[in-house]
Amino acid sequence: MKHIVVDPINRIEGHLRIEIKVDEATGKVEDALSSGTAWRGIELIVKGRDPRDAWMFAQRICGVCTTVHALGCLRAVEDALGIEIPKNANYIRNIMAASQTVHDHTVHFYHLHALDWVSPVAALKADPAAAAAIQNTVLEKYSLNFTGPVGFDTSAYPKEFPKATTAYFKEIQNRISKVVESGQLGIFAGHYWEHPDYDVLPPEVHLMAVAHYLNMLDRQREIVIPHVIFGGKNPHPHYIVGGMPCSISMNDMNAPINTERLAVVDSSVNLSIDLTNNFYVPDVLAIGDLFVKAGFVDGGGLAGQRVLSFGDFPDERYTGIANGDYFKNLLIKSNGVVENFGQGVAKAVFHPLEGQDLSDPNVLAEGVEHSWYSYPEAGKDLHPWSGVTSPQYTGPKEGTKTNWKYLDEAGKYSWIKTPKWNGKMAEVGPLAKYIVVYTKIKQGIIQQPTWAEQMIVDQIEAVSKLLNLPPETWMPTTVGRTAVRGLDAQLNAFISKYFFDKLINSIKAGDTTVANSATWDPATWPKEAKGVGLHEAPRGGLSHWVTIKNGKIDNYQAVVPSTWNACPRDSNAGYGAYELSMIETKVKIADKPLEILRVLHSFDPCLACATHLYDSKGKELTVVRTDPYL
Repeated sequence: MKHIVVDPINRIEGHLRIEIKVDEATGKVEDALSSGTAWRGIELIVKGRDPRDAWMFAQRICGVCTTVHALGCLRAVEDALGIEIPKNANYIRNIMAASQTVHDHTVHFYHLHALDWVSPVAALKADPAAAAAIQNTVLEKYSLNFTGPVGFDTSAYPKEFPKATTAYFKEIQNRISKVVESGQLGIFAGHYWEHPDYDVLPPEVHLMAVAHYLNMLDRQREIVIPHVIFGGKNPHPHYIVGGMPCSISMNDMNAPINTERLAVVDSSVNLSIDLTNNFYVPDVLAIGDLFVKAGFVDGGGLAGQRVLSFGDFPDERYTGIANGDYFKNLLIKSNGVVENFGQGVAKAVFHPLEGQDLSDPNVLAEGVEHSWYSYPEAGKDLHPWSGVTSPQYTGPKEGTKTNWKYLDEAGKYSWIKTPKWNGKMAEVGPLAKYIVVYTKIKQGIIQQPTWAEQMIVDQIEAVSKLLNLPPETWMPTTVGRTAVRGLDAQLNAFISKYFFDKLINSIKAGDTTVANSATWDPATWPKEAKGVGLHEAPRGGLSHWVTIKNGKIDNYQAVVPSTWNACPRDSNAGYGAYELSMIETKVKIADKPLEILRVLHSFDPCLACATHLYDSKGKELTVVRTDPYL
């Protein structure tokens, strides 16, 4: 048995340490630990602050997720204060959320995850002419030609297709060769390029994928242009409680939103559709097909056992979330939990997740058995509205507090709490969302799917036909988790277009309202209030929880996707998604656990969301004054 430590895991956001115990004779992982190695203090930072400002602090949880925590926080505060945002604000927020998902998935696959499948070193062996031929074959065989809702028209803009000439791939190969020959691999350094898993793909696919890696470095910034137009900047675009700060005028060319700027958003949205249709989806399916054919159907972890999703994209305005109105007109009604999907959709068990469930501590709670926190009552989980953020760092099992050797699997070993649904672990993410929607439709729970829900089913069945495998076989795997992220990017590109068209039609009808300021004055607020903000972020189900007393935040908790997935084990609930997925993954070379990196990266870890920085003595570190009159 060999004990392997990888610290930090690279190509993720934040700080993640993993430890695995591998039987070198069989490659079986006998045990695995997932540890977030920094503490998130955002809950304490916003305590006592004006709820109208909280979204700006919460949004700074992460610079990769950029806008998702602002949206979660806004929805929580608006839920608490009973604020209903105008329909234009809802459309704009949905456009920004969908474009964020397309951007996040695209950057994750090409620039963080692709190097677990693709090798720039192997690309040097490729025949450029053969690579050009394969590029055309991939586009023909692996494109999923969806067009979105009836009436969609994207013909007004030039199309983006991958280049497929011998000269082009020869030039890319020459550029790679110069980097490799220099001995300075830069971002490609320190990896397991000699690992046998890189032989699964032919050299020409490696060359094609590296070319697209470089393409997306250039084009990804154009995907989030809606953030710049509607929110003023990216990352961390601007919002306001009650709607959006971007006034609309079709007559004033100096207005934040006018005809010229709407045309720029339209171009960005149409580009996103092209990039997902013609680059991302064909690439991920071509690579996934070859890996599945080579027998790589492991790494499912919790996905086949239990997944959770909140649903998202309210089609029109809603009065609140905790009261259940939010769930009534969602474009994607994935709210719920599905158990046992790995046994087939007919045997899967669906559990609804509605408004009344959100306030039930028996349904949603967090534990700290193996987390470096303490709760008032040992062993008792807490609902997020009653959540406590009290650090209790105990150090590792072996080593010192500042120089760890091995973590204490029997004690506390992570700065991440353990969220639970009905006392059980659950995986969240695009894969979870797709499993829930597919199950609900196939079991007749959703009888009249929206166009987006039907597209999810059509995507799953198209991939199942392509792989010649049922969904329960390919979806709850590392390949499936990665492929569904690409499908989700394609779906969200069309969602951006859908809500952009709704916004244009609303403006044409004479409605330019983007904010509701009726309850802006704290004097209109109740003395005590609490709310929850839900969002199906790129990494999965996100929830922000706020309690407000006398106009100030009294308590705040953020339960993020990487908290659900990266959490430490629980003596009653078992392993979290990361740990179980590692245990279910075979390792060929213990000292070069490429398979472990690949399965972890398939979740798109964002440990900055799950963990943050703290001072061990609790003292103030520094104060930055931005107002000279304070």
